[in-house]
Amino acid sequence: MGIGKETARDLARRGARVIMACRNMETAKKAQDEIIKETGNQSVFLYNLDLSSMESVRKFAKELHDAEDHLDVLIHNAGTAQTFRKIVTPEGLEATMATNHYGPFLLTHLVIDLLKKREKSRIVVVASELYRFANVDLRNPNPVTSLPGYLYYVSKYANILFTRELASRLEGTGITANCLHPGMIDSGIWNNVPLPLYLPLLLIIKGFFKTTTQGAQTSIHLAVSDKVEGINGKYFMDCKETTLSRGVKDAGKAKKFWEISEELCGLTDSDPKIGKEK
Repeated sequence: MGIGKETARDLARRGARVIMACRNMETAKKAQDEIIKETGNQSVFLYNLDLSSMESVRKFAKELHDAEDHLDVLIHNAGTAQTFRKIVTPEGLEATMATNHYGPFLLTHLVIDLLKKREKSRIVVVASELYRFANVDLRNPNPVTSLPGYLYYVSKYANILFTRELASRLEGTGITANCLHPGMIDSGIWNNVPLPLYLPLLLIIKGFFKTTTQGAQTSIHLAVSDKVEGINGKYFMDCKETTLSRGVKDAGKAKKFWEISEELCGLTDSDPKIGKEK
């Protein structure tokens, strides 16, 4: 479960009420039990959520509204990467983009009212420096025929566009949105790399990559630190604000991609809206 598990563990250790939303419930249940046992915090709750499925996102959001009266922090941590296998969801979305961007985009809308219940709340999006090797093609925002491995990079670019437009729309609401690069992490996401490529990669991972505990620190920092109070729409690395490339800071592109995302994720007129049209 990588840095998500370590983030949940840290927050539980701080006494937070933690909601884990996971696709693989068998693995997640083991993590939940481990975190409760280690931290002594009984308020660690587990829900099923497959972010590649907009139906699953809507089901989870309803369950969350039924169970909780507010949210303090929403952390978008889930990520998937394929190398050569092309997957299209039953809803017609390319699976990597659905999991890493369109699902979180829809979920943010569906739970924004819970975040608004607090005077101050935060949204944290786990992106990646790998965005620098990609771009979002507004002419092909659902790239079902593209090379799957490349789409992980594209989805990280999308994460940053989303965060910046989200932050702009949330100005003055008391909700902040920031994104981050966790570092290159020794996590399960690399298990999809084919075996001949994985073996030499494994040597690099073990020698140079961060551990999952180290990789979770910037997510935790953005979730709880007083030092980022009021900071909005920024990109962090190693718990410090850092710069972005000029292209990903294009506000016009971010706005257009937001509008495209509303359509592709199936946002309806009756769903909560975020901010005003600009």
